[in-house]
Amino acid sequence: MTTTISRRHVIGGVALLFVSGCSVARGAPSQREVLASPDAEGADFALEIVTRDRLPLYPGWGVLNGRASTSWPSGGAVPTDQVLAPGDRLALRVWDAEESSLITQAGSPFADIANVLVTASGRVSLPYIDEVQVSGLTAEQARLRMQERLTAIIPSAQVQLEVTEGRRNSAQMLGGVASPGTYPLNERNLPLTSLIAAAGGVSPTLINPQVQITRGQQVFRRPLEFVLYNPAHDPAIRGGDSVLIESDRRSFKALGAAQREEVVGFDAEDVSALRAVSLMGGIADTRADPRGILVLRRYTAAEVSRPSGAPNTRVVFSFDLTRADGMFSADEFLIADGDIVLATQAPAVTTQRVLALFGAFLGFGRAAGSL
Repeated sequence: MTTTISRRHVIGGVALLFVSGCSVARGAPSQREVLASPDAEGADFALEIVTRDRLPLYPGWGVLNGRASTSWPSGGAVPTDQVLAPGDRLALRVWDAEESSLITQAGSPFADIANVLVTASGRVSLPYIDEVQVSGLTAEQARLRMQERLTAIIPSAQVQLEVTEGRRNSAQMLGGVASPGTYPLNERNLPLTSLIAAAGGVSPTLINPQVQITRGQQVFRRPLEFVLYNPAHDPAIRGGDSVLIESDRRSFKALGAAQREEVVGFDAEDVSALRAVSLMGGIADTRADPRGILVLRRYTAAEVSRPSGAPNTRVVFSFDLTRADGMFSADEFLIADGDIVLATQAPAVTTQRVLALFGAFLGFGRAAGSL
C-alpha cells in the first residue's frame, strides 16, 4: 500500500504548526510581552531605557544599593588598661607584717578576701573600712585606693588584686567566627578586630561578611571590609556589646533565559546589573535576547512622592547588551536588594522551534512517501 502526501496536506500541516507555534513551551517571556503598553493610560509600571545620561538620576530614587544606613562607632583608639565596672569580682590578698593583725590569722603573713563583688553603685565592701568606690578605675588604681584606706588602720598593709570580669566587662561573639562565646575585655579600648581574632577569626564560609554590633538599644552594621581596610573604622568594644558576623542578607531573583533561575545572594558590596548577569551563570546563547535584559524594582510611595523621586512604585530598567553604551551602563547600574533580574527570550526562538518541527514533519513525510 502506498501513502501519498499531497502539497495541500503539507501546506496545511505547516500552517497548523505555525498556528500552534504560539503554544510551544518556552523558558521565558519575550521583551515585547513584558513591556506591553508601558505608556498606556493606567499602566502600572514605568519603563527606563538605561543609558549613560540617565544613570545619575537613579541613586536619588531610593536606598542606594539596598543598604540600610546606620551609624558606626568611632575607631582608631589606642588600647589602655581595662576599668572596673559593676558586676566584676575581685580577689584580694592583704599582707600585714604586724604581729597582732586585725586581718591575718596567727602565724600567717597575709589574708585572702575572695569574691568581692563590685555593686551596681560601683563600690566594694571590705572589713573594717567603709565602702570603696572602684568603678571606672583601672585595676591598679583600685588596688592603690583600697590599700590607702586599709593603711589607715593597718599601717603595714600591702594589697594584691586580681579581677574577674563580669558581663559589663565582657563582650559576646554570637556567631560567624570559629569560637563563639563570651570574651572578657582585658583592655579598655579593645578593637573589634582584636576581639574577632581572639574568637578564631571569621568563618570562611560567609559570603561578603557583614558585622553587626549591638550596644544597648543601638545596632551598628557595616561590611567587614569597611572595618578591615581603615583603622579609623575599627571601633573599641565596650562591656556588654554583642557582635554578630554573618553573610550579606541582600539578594536578587534571577529569572528567564539564564543558566540559573533562583534567588542569588550578593557576593560583594556593590553588584552591578552586568555582574548580576554573571552571577546568574550568563544568558543562554540559544534562547536569550541580549537586547532585553530587564531589572524590575519596587519603590515605596514615599520614594515616588519626592520632587526628584521614582516615576512609579514599579519601574522596569531595560539594558541592551548588544551596544557599548548598554554594556557600560549595565556595569555601572547597581542592583538593589529584592530586585528581579530577567533575561527575556529572543523572539526568533519560537520561530526556530516551529521550523525545527516543520523540518521533522517533512522528514516524516519523505519517509512515509517511500513506503
